Amino acid sequence: MSHERVELSAPEMDCSSCAGKVESALTDAVGVERVETRPTSGVVVVEYDDSATDVPSLVATVEAAGYEVVDTEGRMTGGADVWRSRRATLTGLGAVAMALGFLSLWGPLADPTLATVGRETTLSDVAFLVSGAVAGTPIVRAGLRSARLRELDIDLLMGAAIIAAVVADHYVEAATLAVLFSTAELLEAHAMDRTRESIRELLALSPETATVKRADGDEETVPAASVGVGQTVVVRPGERIPVDGVVADGASAVDESPITGESVPVDKDDGDEVYAGSVAEGGYLEIEATAPGDETTLSRVIELVEQAESRRTEAEQFVDRFAGYYTPVVVVLAVLTFLVPPLAFGWPWDTWFVRGLTLLVIACPCAFVISTPVTVVSGLTSAARNGVLVKGGDHLERMGEVDTVAFDKTGTLTTGELSVTDIVPAAGYERQDVLTTAAAVEQYSEHPIGEAVVEYADEQDVGYPSATAFENLTGRGVRGDLDETYYVGKPGLFADLGHDLGHAHLRSDGGVSAAAGVADCDRPGCVDLRTETIAELQDEGKTVVIVGTETELVGVVAVADTVRPEAGRVIEALSDAGVRTVMLTGDNERTARAVGDTVGIEDVQAELLPEEKLDAIEDLLAAGTVAMVGDGVNDAPALARADVGIAMGAAGTDAALETADIALMADDLNGVPYCLRLSRTANGVIKQNIVASLGVKALLAAGVPFGYVSVIIAVLVGDMGMSLGVTGNAFRLGRIDPEERD
Repeated sequence: MSHERVELSAPEMDCSSCAGKVESALTDAVGVERVETRPTSGVVVVEYDDSATDVPSLVATVEAAGYEVVDTEGRMTGGADVWRSRRATLTGLGAVAMALGFLSLWGPLADPTLATVGRETTLSDVAFLVSGAVAGTPIVRAGLRSARLRELDIDLLMGAAIIAAVVADHYVEAATLAVLFSTAELLEAHAMDRTRESIRELLALSPETATVKRADGDEETVPAASVGVGQTVVVRPGERIPVDGVVADGASAVDESPITGESVPVDKDDGDEVYAGSVAEGGYLEIEATAPGDETTLSRVIELVEQAESRRTEAEQFVDRFAGYYTPVVVVLAVLTFLVPPLAFGWPWDTWFVRGLTLLVIACPCAFVISTPVTVVSGLTSAARNGVLVKGGDHLERMGEVDTVAFDKTGTLTTGELSVTDIVPAAGYERQDVLTTAAAVEQYSEHPIGEAVVEYADEQDVGYPSATAFENLTGRGVRGDLDETYYVGKPGLFADLGHDLGHAHLRSDGGVSAAAGVADCDRPGCVDLRTETIAELQDEGKTVVIVGTETELVGVVAVADTVRPEAGRVIEALSDAGVRTVMLTGDNERTARAVGDTVGIEDVQAELLPEEKLDAIEDLLAAGTVAMVGDGVNDAPALARADVGIAMGAAGTDAALETADIALMADDLNGVPYCLRLSRTANGVIKQNIVASLGVKALLAAGVPFGYVSVIIAVLVGDMGMSLGVTGNAFRLGRIDPEERD
């Protein structure tokens, strides 16, 4: 048995009711194993056994449910203009016929009689009947499909209401329902298309073609998706970069805002990394592709945004559960409203039929059901346009509840660009000895400190041998063999090896001598290496590593990182928003405290091993909702354990995109308070939409038995009005400024 997966694009599937019909139809189909519907993007994902069914059969099943499949690769499509569709034409013709009916009914012709066949038939009756038939046929057909699929949805309710009105000779109500409901459906389709437009804007950022430079110098235009790794792509001023890669030749300012949200163009030169979708503003570039043309950072972002829709918020789950009870309850009330007063009290059948019909219209939960997903999609796409990738509505919702944000230090609060600042040799050694030994052992390390030491040695043209038997001592340092085993690591590592760092001797030129087991410190120049030399360096915000063997110290190396210029403002903004901030780092206490004091974080937990970071996160979780901000690689366990994991500088970093719940595409901390503000606003909008849609429905329902609410009001206010209202409210999220302060 072979399992396959296909994404079918059905643009007309634009609400949860539509999605329910498609899901029911596919679930009952032979060979279908799993169905995932994404109504806000018009895509249905199907996993199936290709020995039992195939793609054409799946397409036929979806279309039998009433939704045309326009693409089998899940591509986001704009579809035809809703106002030029067949549904719009029928609605327009129905509206004209309805207008003629009202003109005949209220006009100067006194509604002439056309025929008498069992009952008097007037011009207005014919006009209203034609109006209901023309505008109502698509509704009734959709209702019949719902009935076959056993779906109690809006199409079934409205179709039943139109048929009932015609059978009961209430042609005015039938025409009004058909025309106004069809108009409401068109308006909702237009609103949903506006929601989808934000995703299509992301798609439009990726060029369809690329200019490839061949080995002989000739240029050829090819589909961007066909560009392979290692090929050279030519980008001229004003053109969009079609692939992820590095600049091989040329220089230009590049607008990376589509990817990172950074509004200021970044200068790019030989060796600099660039991303597909960004724009070369003023120079010529030749770019060597580092990823296939169909696997760019931009394409991954788009894919994750589209997939994020399927991660449902708690509010969406509540709405679906509530709607499952709300609709049948109100339908029963509508039937009782029609039957009980005439049967129990002898009141007029016509009056209570219309009132029951009105309640049936109010039973349609359309505005209530779409209130949450349109808000979620608006928030997700707004964040993506501003360089923040939120990988699901549940993460967007959860971020709005965060009361504690934990930050890693290196690469998060600081730039992560370490450089060597001090080298202090021990007695009998020179600075070059310390640097050579440290670089020889650290050359295999992937830790930022090791990379900084090796880079500094290369800059100083210091040659160093290749150590063997390299081993990473997690959270403590590294070791490798030269003529004997050397260690490079934290002071704690050397204390564990038996060095007495409290008894050391200064060299005459300021170096330090220390050896294991030195017991007396009576000689002149004796210092406590840990609390004096190392402490002084750490108080300056520097990180210190010691170089030596199990029996002898070679020297001390200090490296320093640069605090991000925006870090202080970000911590202040979070504090103003009532959020507690914490630093969790493996660095030493003094260095961490110095950085904490600089940015304004009081709660600093330092010298943490990876498992201790997890313990710290657990402690924070016990007190509230926690977001963890890190680089997405070294902090992966802590990011995964926190309620919300936020990765920094995720553009071009697959690990960060995969690990985090939220990825800041730019290497900029300002995305954290922006995401908090966006999420809190989105949660507020969702609550407003739910309360407003339910409140209006309840108010209308309460007025129906007293005759205060007509069918027209029920459709215009309860259905059309509220659907447009909740959609418009959701669009407010797109106006949140990432640089705005709380």
